[in-house]
Amino acid sequence: MKVKYLGRQSNPKLDSYSTDFLDSIPRNNQHLDSFFGLDYWNAYEFSYLDSKNHPVIEAIEIKISMHSISTVESKSLKLYLGSFYNKKFKDPSSAYKLVANDLSKLLNSNVSVKKLNRFNNAPSSTLISRFKNKVPRNKVACFEGFRSICPVTSQPDWGNIYIHSKSHLLDSKKLIKLLKSYRNTGDFHEACIESIFITLVDDFAVDNLTVYGKFLRRGGIDINPIRSTSKKLIFKNFRDFSQ
Repeated sequence: MKVKYLGRQSNPKLDSYSTDFLDSIPRNNQHLDSFFGLDYWNAYEFSYLDSKNHPVIEAIEIKISMHSISTVESKSLKLYLGSFYNKKFKDPSSAYKLVANDLSKLLNSNVSVKKLNRFNNAPSSTLISRFKNKVPRNKVACFEGFRSICPVTSQPDWGNIYIHSKSHLLDSKKLIKLLKSYRNTGDFHEACIESIFITLVDDFAVDNLTVYGKFLRRGGIDINPIRSTSKKLIFKNFRDFSQ
């Protein structure tokens, strides 16, 4: 897999807005065609000029379908968003629309973008380690300190994993063992969540399942993939304290 900028020390100059900074990464999730989900990308360093040439800095939410053929490469997105710093917009909504259009064209999939004024409330959850044997049905279990390795830079990624099943008792010890097994695994956030999801569906025989990864930000962006057996997703875009 070749990428433009990830893992390279030299970066291009962000002199002006350009889509040339953007790069995509093919997904490998054909085995998930019958399931549902999306990826929330929260970017906290989106800056541009307003109608009076005053600099504005905002946080934006980028929502990408899990069924897009490709997803955006995170460092290229950071560079792309950084190239807006000297671009003027009479109406802020035009800035969000431009980002949405550029990403939709890159990924050949409908991408939505909006300003983040506030996050949804976090769901009530319990640490998996506090369940002695089984996670009760319809309870949100949280695993803190999830660790995986970026397959390009070999740097660690950290996050919290939220798991919910409406109808299945989850073996907490087996679940912790599974999640700890990724600590030295090289894969992207989305692929880790999909692997956990498929393992729970196939090997653990869990149904009515949702897995949500809340990863810590890198480069001013956090990535939060949701994978579910249900079209109606129970989790919204909330923020963990550590993010």
